[in-house]
Amino acid sequence: MTTLVRADVTDLRFPTSKSADGSDAMNSDPDYSAAYVRLVTDDDTVYGCGFTFTIGRGNDVCCAAISALAQLIIGESVDDLCNDLGGVHRRLRGDSQLRWLGPDKGVVNLALGAVMNALWDMASRRVGKPLWQFVADMTPEQLVDAADLSHLGNALTRDEALAIVERGQVGKDERLADLQATGYPCYTTSAGWLGYSDEKLRRLCQEAVDEGYQHIKLKVGADRVRDRERLTIAREVLGPDRKLMIDANQVWEVPEAIERVNELADFDLWWIEEPTHPDDVLGHAEIRRAVAPVRVATGEHGMNRVLFKQLLQAEAIDFLQLDTCRLAGICEILAVQMLAAKYGIPVCPHAGGVGLCELVNHVVMIDHLVIATSKDDRVAEYVDHLHEHFVDPCIVRNAAYTLPTAPGYSAEIKAETFAEFSYPDGSYWQANP
Repeated sequence: MTTLVRADVTDLRFPTSKSADGSDAMNSDPDYSAAYVRLVTDDDTVYGCGFTFTIGRGNDVCCAAISALAQLIIGESVDDLCNDLGGVHRRLRGDSQLRWLGPDKGVVNLALGAVMNALWDMASRRVGKPLWQFVADMTPEQLVDAADLSHLGNALTRDEALAIVERGQVGKDERLADLQATGYPCYTTSAGWLGYSDEKLRRLCQEAVDEGYQHIKLKVGADRVRDRERLTIAREVLGPDRKLMIDANQVWEVPEAIERVNELADFDLWWIEEPTHPDDVLGHAEIRRAVAPVRVATGEHGMNRVLFKQLLQAEAIDFLQLDTCRLAGICEILAVQMLAAKYGIPVCPHAGGVGLCELVNHVVMIDHLVIATSKDDRVAEYVDHLHEHFVDPCIVRNAAYTLPTAPGYSAEIKAETFAEFSYPDGSYWQANP
């Protein structure tokens, strides 16, 4: 019997603030970071890697929470853990003491996501499948059993979830062939960070066009005049036919969001992302009514399935942007994808950061193969940062994610990266305290 013997947790930080990568109206100097966990067993060939994403300070707090949660499963059988991932998720989420620090939100939920990401990585590795295939090969009953449907009953029953996944079995082979041939469409934010100069913005927009991107997103919200100047540059380069999106990263009050978006509507915007506080369901609904035909997208900071339930019930969003590390792993992601499918809202995941694109690559394939079954109005974020640190980095061709082929969740980070960027003892941080 293979047993889980320990969890190695590492604080990894990358100095992205030096180049303004990731800068926006709310986060001016992010150092993209990962609170990383490797689940170690008494068999060296069996392990699981996972992480949650932060932007620097506080990453150590996430690491402490990951260690606390992981201790609850140390000593258990790998078979037992991997054969009941939904049950393990519910058990860890419901721990009678750690739950007090959440529930279903904050550092504890981030930590649960990291631990569950590592367990799903381990479960798919041990059967030699990439995670997307491991999930897509499940029976409808297994998928629904894995999904965290708690507190969703007034919006999505188990029977409704099962019916969605059963419908998703029809045409699955044809959709897989399509993904193998063309991939899953993505958009880029790499051109649009708020701290970039106009020259860099223009150059990166042109590079995105040359690479085939039909959707490009810019950060806005710091300054009215600068927003117009930057959008003017972007629209000049993109032309009239490509889709241009903007992201305010929660910086506006509701009335200001309505005013600012309507001021920019002449740029033919496809969506406004995170126009106000991420928990303000009714505020998003008010904004959506007032800025149409510009559509509203949010979810990067959606901390749990209940918030997404309310956004959907209130008809507050046009695009649901779940984050693979903000939610508590695949069990909660499946539930949110099923919710979105019921309400007919496209899931367009947030990505970027450290490894989010690697995880999102699997999640969109799962959604297309067995849940939503459509690419209409669906596009996943891609940011060209830090992929070189991963053993199995995502690959984008012709502005589309390609199917991962290596076993696992693509979460494993290279050994040399730990030596350089572990905080505070890695060689980079020792040289740059």
